[in-house]
Amino acid sequence: MSLVLYNTLSQKKEKFEPHQPPQVKMYCCGPTVYDFLHVGNFRGAIFYNALRNWLEHLGYQVTFVYNYTDVDDKIIDRANKDKVSAKEISEKFIKEFETDYARLGLRKHTHNPKVSDYMKPIQDMVTELIEKKKAYSVNGEVLYSVRAFSEYGKLSHRNVDDMRSGTRVEVDEKKQDPLDFALWKPTKPGEPSWDSPWGPGRPGWHIECSAMAKALLGEQIDIHGGGLDLVFPHHENEIAQSEGCTHKSFVKYWVHNNMLNFGGAKMSKSLGNIRTGRSFMDEFHPEIFKFLILASHYRSVSDFGEASIDQSIGALARIYSALALAESFLPPPEVLSTTVSLQFVDGKSTQPPIEPKVVKEKFISFTELDQGMEKQFEAVWVKITEALNDDMGTPEVFALIFEQVRAFNSAVKWGMKANPAVQAKARSFRKFVLTLGSYFALFQLPAKAFLISLDDMLLRKMDLRRSEIDQIVKERTDARATKDFSKSDELRKKLTEMGISVSDTAEGSFWEVAK
Repeated sequence: MSLVLYNTLSQKKEKFEPHQPPQVKMYCCGPTVYDFLHVGNFRGAIFYNALRNWLEHLGYQVTFVYNYTDVDDKIIDRANKDKVSAKEISEKFIKEFETDYARLGLRKHTHNPKVSDYMKPIQDMVTELIEKKKAYSVNGEVLYSVRAFSEYGKLSHRNVDDMRSGTRVEVDEKKQDPLDFALWKPTKPGEPSWDSPWGPGRPGWHIECSAMAKALLGEQIDIHGGGLDLVFPHHENEIAQSEGCTHKSFVKYWVHNNMLNFGGAKMSKSLGNIRTGRSFMDEFHPEIFKFLILASHYRSVSDFGEASIDQSIGALARIYSALALAESFLPPPEVLSTTVSLQFVDGKSTQPPIEPKVVKEKFISFTELDQGMEKQFEAVWVKITEALNDDMGTPEVFALIFEQVRAFNSAVKWGMKANPAVQAKARSFRKFVLTLGSYFALFQLPAKAFLISLDDMLLRKMDLRRSEIDQIVKERTDARATKDFSKSDELRKKLTEMGISVSDTAEGSFWEVAK
């Protein structure tokens, strides 16, 4: 099955066929850098990282452009509020975003253009639109003429006449039509500006992306991504600008990710439930953040409510517990050679930047010691490929991962002798999870260390201390050693009521927070 993607333009799934295979030109709208990004802003960053990785797995060579909007009204407002320059604000929050992005372990983009570095391409494009009668200049302002582009509304599937009658637009005598939008704005006091043929000023938001995409990727690109909220007017206006210049189809596949909810409620300032990605990662963990995003299909609403967070913690615990079991049968050098170590800062776990290696081969090789497991993973890989080729069906992939976790846990148990056959199963399972996880920047952490960090996070939320639980578990171990089973049962009940699960093995008793 070839890759198919849902195209917002056609409103259906389409077979993916780039303009010049194996080259893929991909542009995604990045952040407006005036503050820390909220969790919803990161949904695209996480998803399009996975899409790029999968495209490369399929053999494509992806040029991925993800821009920074560093010229915008919101940046100017923040600068005036903080009594600093707009440049200082934008540079500060570019660095903050890149810190958070690295913490998520996502791969770097091919290009991260800033609007302020592309003033000439922007002005050249505006000039061309004026020359082609798609735009007009009035008193230092340049406006795009919506009437001059007959296909306006084709992405959002809106009729221009209906938009005019159904939209409340402020009266602006400069505009030939209420729907016309700014390509260049004249300077206002206290705002950054650049010289132009129409006088000092700055670009409108929509022209910025059109110009940067054209400068870095050419007149036609394969994939344009972004949030669903950008379909209109931003992406609609990008089409009008780009195709108004070139008279060629601008984007072949428009891919849009949906929004986030918190416990069923839309994220909004009025509800007070806006949350930054950084604060979420501080309280929980980057791994939980990524899992939450990818556990839902990118075109569905993703819920960040308490129940969804708890489910993601439990899911990650099951996967990492199986990885820890696998790693217990492997020599330390083998385990450490393909993982990174967690760091702890002020009691909070942080994930160092990871540059996942995208695996190009059909799949991993297996030892001859377990032909059954080899066939099992080959069969599941076919299903994984089908799921991801069907519009990036990540929920189906995660379900398949859990099937393999259950199968591995049935075949391999704590306390088993580490003979070659068991090690073969452990090595194959671990490589399966890490290989698949590399496409999503997931499951790459040392398993035991991550499980401890999960427990520490949950203990803080439960207002419990590890030393306190260790003492109760020790008392219970001592009671078992003296055959005081009544006391042992009483202590187990106490731990259960505290939310602690205890496992007894030949090597001793182990505990974890129940998930």
